[in-house]
Amino acid sequence: MAPFFFGSFHGILIMGRCKLNSPMGSNSSVDRIEDKQNALSKLGKRTLERDDTQTMYPHRIYRDKEGSIYHSITHILSQTAPKEQKEALEKWLERPTSYQDRDIACERGTLMHNHAEYLLKTASKLARNSANRRNVWKTGQDGLERCPKALTKWALEKAAESAPEIAWSASGYTRSLRSWILERVTAIHAIEFSIHRDNFAGTADALVDIDGDGPFIVDWKSSLRERSEELLHSYCCQAGAYHLGLKSLTNIECKGAYIVVARRTGKPQERKLSYLELKGAEQSFLERNNIYQANLELTNFN
Repeated sequence: MAPFFFGSFHGILIMGRCKLNSPMGSNSSVDRIEDKQNALSKLGKRTLERDDTQTMYPHRIYRDKEGSIYHSITHILSQTAPKEQKEALEKWLERPTSYQDRDIACERGTLMHNHAEYLLKTASKLARNSANRRNVWKTGQDGLERCPKALTKWALEKAAESAPEIAWSASGYTRSLRSWILERVTAIHAIEFSIHRDNFAGTADALVDIDGDGPFIVDWKSSLRERSEELLHSYCCQAGAYHLGLKSLTNIECKGAYIVVARRTGKPQERKLSYLELKGAEQSFLERNNIYQANLELTNFN
């Protein structure tokens, strides 16, 4: 992040707080906090190279600087979906307008995600600047720094006022999600952060506090109809994978996760995962990833 000045000290902005280059040595607890904040800020920068050539696998993969290969979390879950879910998708794709409907849904989801990203990033910047001026940051026991909830609420309202207009096709879903964010989010820690671990990689929508508690991983979805429990289970596995990567890269442990499915009208469909449920989702993803990797090796062997 860009350097800034406070008094006569020169420091680096880390989630709103300045790390002073002091000759007096360091405090171990402060260092641990700053380690988490620094590690989290780095997740906003993509460190993996995307490979769409399909020379090794018939799908997109990612590589790190050492050449290690990572597979997309969403691809892993789609390939290991239950048979009934795959059959339902195939049946849906047989409809004459299925591909057109899919493209419309993808565009709608992209517009909605972009709007949520704008809200959170703009609000984060406004809240950070105001909290820096007032020196009102507080560090939680989890090592994450937070400004007052009222300040985050003010920043989100300001961000919503300046947000670009949304195309009609996504306007209802965007309003649904925006209302949820404005009502429920009380601290913003990270937006659109990338994780990787072992052989999988992905990008989570946000790490935030909800209703004064957190942090929670949140994943935005959109759907005309209410999502089935089977699909929600896959979304939960996705959140579990994000949490595995987040812990591995930052040592940050979440209180749980939220799956928020925006609707064209009315409130979003919400699925909250407790800490224990998130741990279960981690295990479910690892089991599905093991199946995926085994099938991958079998395919390559043949």
